Amino acid sequence: MSEPRVTVGQDEAGAGRGEKEAKSAPLKQPSNEASRPGQLGLPPGSQLPSTEPSPSPSAEGSGLLSLPWEMVARIASHLPAQCVITVLPQVCHALGNVGKDSTAWQLRARRLTGPRASFPVGPRDGFDWPSACLEMEELIACWTGQGERAAREAEQAEREREVERAQERERDRAALAEEGIGEWEEVEEGRPQVDEGVDEVGFQVEGVMAVAWDREELMEGEMPQDREGDLPMGVGEKRQEVAAEAMMMMEEERDDEQGVLEAIEVEERVGVLADRDGQDYIAGPRLGSEGERNRSSRAPSPPPALERLSLPSGHIAEVNSVLLVGGDGALCASGSRDRNVNLWDLREGGSTGRLLHTLGGQGLFSTHKGWVWCLAARGPLLASGSFDSTVRLWDLGAQGAERGLIRARAAVLCLALPQKDVLLAGTYDKKVSVYDTRVAEPLVKSLRLHSNAVLCLVADEQYILSGSKDRTVVIYDRRAGKTLQKLQLGSYLLSMCYSDREVWAGDNRGMLHAFSMQAGFFKPLSQFDVGHTSLVTGIHRSPGSLYTCSADRTIKVHLPCAPPRTLCTLHHQAGVNGLSVEAGVLAIASGEMCVEVWRARR
Repeated sequence: MSEPRVTVGQDEAGAGRGEKEAKSAPLKQPSNEASRPGQLGLPPGSQLPSTEPSPSPSAEGSGLLSLPWEMVARIASHLPAQCVITVLPQVCHALGNVGKDSTAWQLRARRLTGPRASFPVGPRDGFDWPSACLEMEELIACWTGQGERAAREAEQAEREREVERAQERERDRAALAEEGIGEWEEVEEGRPQVDEGVDEVGFQVEGVMAVAWDREELMEGEMPQDREGDLPMGVGEKRQEVAAEAMMMMEEERDDEQGVLEAIEVEERVGVLADRDGQDYIAGPRLGSEGERNRSSRAPSPPPALERLSLPSGHIAEVNSVLLVGGDGALCASGSRDRNVNLWDLREGGSTGRLLHTLGGQGLFSTHKGWVWCLAARGPLLASGSFDSTVRLWDLGAQGAERGLIRARAAVLCLALPQKDVLLAGTYDKKVSVYDTRVAEPLVKSLRLHSNAVLCLVADEQYILSGSKDRTVVIYDRRAGKTLQKLQLGSYLLSMCYSDREVWAGDNRGMLHAFSMQAGFFKPLSQFDVGHTSLVTGIHRSPGSLYTCSADRTIKVHLPCAPPRTLCTLHHQAGVNGLSVEAGVLAIASGEMCVEVWRARR
């Protein structure tokens, strides 16, 4: 169907008809249509060239199009961005021009982010305003109010658990009463001796009243002294046996604590945990804060616009990394401390995904021989990096078949695939290595850019940006083969995202950092405190969205302005080790051996 076109000549004919109607009805007021040629400042016989549309819609049509351009643009700014982009161009050429006016999009963005916020944070020239506004509107529609809903659901879940615990205690008391256990009676009065809140408990042993000892005495490692004089034969031995059992239990607890400390020490060596000087480690929100009240051992349900998928228990240890692949968020890869990489299918309906494969090569009992720490993908190629100092390559187009093996010289902590067949790896030995995945000897170049472990890495066809435990960020020019800049920071970065000449990163103190990248010049813009209280383990930025996650057990969704406008905070039951976002789908890697996915409800 051809697009309707209206010319000034046609308008003049309409004006002539209006004059004839005016003669027959002299009391009728003149219409806007009849007066419009004069408003345009054109002589009655003039015409606009058909190939050069007027910058104002008032040159065409009637009604809405007779209004000044500023008023039309203001009206259009209250329509959904999706409507302006896809529907208005189908109505007429003039309304289609509304979607091409960058000023109208900037006004829309200002209304979304707030008058005091700066957007975009980076360079404005060449910025894709329509896509950014569309994405921000979709983000607001999906995530606004999710934090309040999560808090209400957490409180309700806590009340339900309290009721369940109370019922369980009642059942335990009833069972113990039936067995005659747990009730101590005095010999003379025959009534219960136990009172709540009393540290010492009396119990009957062979007709004699004995007094139990305090926990503090056992903690000191000394046997308590008799308080009622000497006990009959056998009672002292009984108390000694009980004390010995308690001491054994405390020794086991100390062994467990030592194991945890050893695990923390291992992670500290690769720069995963924050420094010990006053930092929170993998603990959740600080006690007594609002975050403590909102914490819940049960993940909150999504808002109506979203659905949450909890992937089945495919791992037996913490999930360190997660990556959505395929271009539409249909597939998800997860890497775990159980040394495996799992591939999940999210296309099926229901509240869970389906495990497709646990990736593994010939003769391997697991994907790697060490913790799987990072993942990267481009097209059908998936790369997994491990503490076993290897990078394994997998072909997603061939059901996850092994495609190659790259041997590094230290634990692989971060990966990037900036272009086809080019792989970058940051390792614990302070190096960034460049590999060609097509050849048998893949190492192209090894760069010593830092004085400590390389923790995060992003790149494009020309530049490599790497962050290290030495608290520096290095910008390396691949084409020139030299370091362009080295910035010293007050903290070290653990996660980084690079798109549209903006770089966003999260550090070990819970802060976000924004940088701009123009013509090889890397410029720090600002730091933002968005409420994270521990290291920021994952970050994703696009023109209209910003996602962050932290070891403080939270995931936050923001608009990417300065300062970021936080739409919601999700409180998780464990520390969050990473996130991935693709086509509006959000996946997180949890410290509780699971992967959770949020996406638009189908």
